[in-house]
Amino acid sequence: MRLQPHPKRARPRRSRIAALLAGALAAGLLGAPALAAPPPGAPAPKPALPSPPGSEDVRVLVFHGATGEESPTVDAAIEAIEKIGQQGPAQEHFTIRATDDPAVFTEPRLGRFNAVVFLTGDGDVLDPAQEAGLESFMEAGGGFLGVHDAARAEPYSEWFTGLIGARPAEHSPSKVQRATVEVGDRQHPATKDLPVEWTRPDRWLNWRENPSGKVHTVARLRTTTYDGGADSGGWDHPVSWCRDYDGGRSFYTSMGGTAASFAETDFRTHLRGALMWTTRLARADCQAAISANYEAKRLTEPNQPGQSDQIGEPHGVVTAEDGRVFYIGRGGGDASQPVVTDWDDPDIGKGKGQVHIWDPETEQVTLAGELTVFGNKGGGGELVKNEEGLLGVELDPGFARNGWVYLHYTPHSEIDRDTHMAKRRVSRFTLDQQTDKLDLDSEKVLLQWPVQIHSCCHAGGGMAWDSEDNLYIATGDNNSSQYSDGYSGNNPEPDFKGVSFADARRTAGNTNNLNGKILRIHPEDDGTYTLPEDNLFTGEETDEGGGKTRGEIYVMGVRNPARIAVDKETDTLYAGWVGPDAQSPSPTWGPAKYDTFARITSAGNQGWPYCMGNEQPYRDRNLPDPGKPLGWYDCDHLKNESPNNDGLVNIPPARGNNIWYSPQGGGPDFPRDENGVPSYQEDEQQLTLPWLKGGGQAAMNGPLYRFDADNPAEGKWPSYWDGKWFVGDFYDGDQPRHALVMPKGDTVGAQPDHAESLDGIVPVGEGGIRNLMDWKFGPDGALYVLDYGRGFFTSDDKSALWRVTYKGGEPTPSPEDMAEPALRKETVR
Repeated sequence: MRLQPHPKRARPRRSRIAALLAGALAAGLLGAPALAAPPPGAPAPKPALPSPPGSEDVRVLVFHGATGEESPTVDAAIEAIEKIGQQGPAQEHFTIRATDDPAVFTEPRLGRFNAVVFLTGDGDVLDPAQEAGLESFMEAGGGFLGVHDAARAEPYSEWFTGLIGARPAEHSPSKVQRATVEVGDRQHPATKDLPVEWTRPDRWLNWRENPSGKVHTVARLRTTTYDGGADSGGWDHPVSWCRDYDGGRSFYTSMGGTAASFAETDFRTHLRGALMWTTRLARADCQAAISANYEAKRLTEPNQPGQSDQIGEPHGVVTAEDGRVFYIGRGGGDASQPVVTDWDDPDIGKGKGQVHIWDPETEQVTLAGELTVFGNKGGGGELVKNEEGLLGVELDPGFARNGWVYLHYTPHSEIDRDTHMAKRRVSRFTLDQQTDKLDLDSEKVLLQWPVQIHSCCHAGGGMAWDSEDNLYIATGDNNSSQYSDGYSGNNPEPDFKGVSFADARRTAGNTNNLNGKILRIHPEDDGTYTLPEDNLFTGEETDEGGGKTRGEIYVMGVRNPARIAVDKETDTLYAGWVGPDAQSPSPTWGPAKYDTFARITSAGNQGWPYCMGNEQPYRDRNLPDPGKPLGWYDCDHLKNESPNNDGLVNIPPARGNNIWYSPQGGGPDFPRDENGVPSYQEDEQQLTLPWLKGGGQAAMNGPLYRFDADNPAEGKWPSYWDGKWFVGDFYDGDQPRHALVMPKGDTVGAQPDHAESLDGIVPVGEGGIRNLMDWKFGPDGALYVLDYGRGFFTSDDKSALWRVTYKGGEPTPSPEDMAEPALRKETVR
């Protein structure tokens, strides 16, 4: 007997495949009579199916029915799926049965299949009873795989739309085009063995509505690599996804629009992995990227009037091993607090840098201590406002034993009102673990250095530890860029009593200055520190006469690294910093404001104020006329020739950064001349990172997540996010709030392979986290986020600590529902 086409639809003969599948009828799998039609108006009956459908003798039903002419891809697809079923170890094999007769969905023997594949289908290929049968199959725990035009099937069925996940837009490209697929899920069996950047030809579909956040997207299309037409949407263009749906498991890929696709090794790998999951031969997490599976909860209440009992002006957060959350307030009080800006007043800028502790057991907040800091000057121009204060917090690696807390701050007691100078310091304090109160008399000053406080801003402040207990300290260049029209910040002329406040070559570009750097020291138990090996300098270099370097410097050439993180598995440093203020590129002066993120694996120079982005140089300026442009900086052979420089003239070369964005968008790049100088013509720029948008922007680096399978805490984020780097911006809306897959290896300046929006998970907009100031994962695997509030240099009723937890459940299917006993013992992450 041979499997025949459905009599209502003429089909081309496929003698070889018919012979291949001749056993289908012999086995009786498709031969049961259809259920009787229901009376008019009555709901369609559903066949009684086993739960879950199928058995350990895994079978797959391949359905290719269509209302019109059959797709030319069907034969190639059936052949490919049959071969896929015989790949890998014997316990992962399956057999297939193919039909275009939709009556199969009303047969009780449908329950003998583990999964159903829809290859094609345009229009109503199922009547109500047949769709009811497919619903019953899914409700019983069956698996579904839709390929390409399956998204056009059952166009009037809301249930089938949910099963597929999205519907094609009115217009999609008709021609075959090569494009790059970004494979963001590195754990699902359908994608874990694929290249992260996968370039292949296909017919690419557009979507009426973007399904991201409602489905678990495993791969996206890089829209800059092909012509998607008017309906292609934005940068986030899902191409393959999955979800647990209506009791079963659904996987869809819009790839497979050509017969040639099914001959590709990687595409077959993709289909095989999808079938491994849908047939219950493998487990996978298809819930991790669905926004509704996360809960963002505000942990702190608004302060009582005139008090800071819950929170100060939010500026940094860190978690203890026991789950307590420490967060700091920079120094600005609420609107009722006095602000002194008169330099003749001894209380100028005096504020309270506050340390609060949230306890997960009591869910209560304790004000652990207050430091008297300089920095509370309110808003205004750059010669009024200030960003100094309590800037960073970290807990000692042995905190549970010793109670040591490190604070990075600017003490008010050390300011010089005559010279407008202050001293920044990193100090160690001891916390009373019983009362959660800081002993302010226990202070041991590890490190301090001078900072000018005449002008605002860019104080930095972040701190982090590596696996060797080295402490990284991020310091800002605290100079104004308004005297260079928002470009390089290299104007040597403005000064106050001999100290330049507009020349970042005095600070960030100076090898003998600790501002505009990321320092690395090793704190010792006696309150001193030693220097680790492999910092950028030893401090004992004899170059140019000696005495012109600081051994604490690990990274130079950063502007305002407010947030840094270290992945202790690799000791890789992750940092982000705010750029200057120019709104557009200038062929005279150089790039616009670039906010920047960098993955840093060794000591070096990130370029500011000479070069930004992917080694895009600024124009030099110097006395006697700083308004006159001089030559372009040579990023590979930098010289600090500022009259304000007391460090080396010949400084380390600038290296490329991984991510940069301007008001025009993400990753601006330009054509370059024979000397490597970009044109800086806005109409010639290429935006290489389309997922990034700029405007009002302030980069806030986030953590790199590490999943701990042994962590029993409820609410921990799933392993899907393991190894992904979180980057964000102070502002919400179109600003970045993404998780990134970075290229493997020590690839300096390499751009991300894949980016995924977190907007639906770390919620944006009214009622959400509008102004992201800091974010860290706690020992419970939950994400803790500080929302700055809605003003500047103050706290308000929106200033808050939040926690974002996961509630999506375990990977599916459950171990007891696996199709192969040998695999039931495996835990698929």
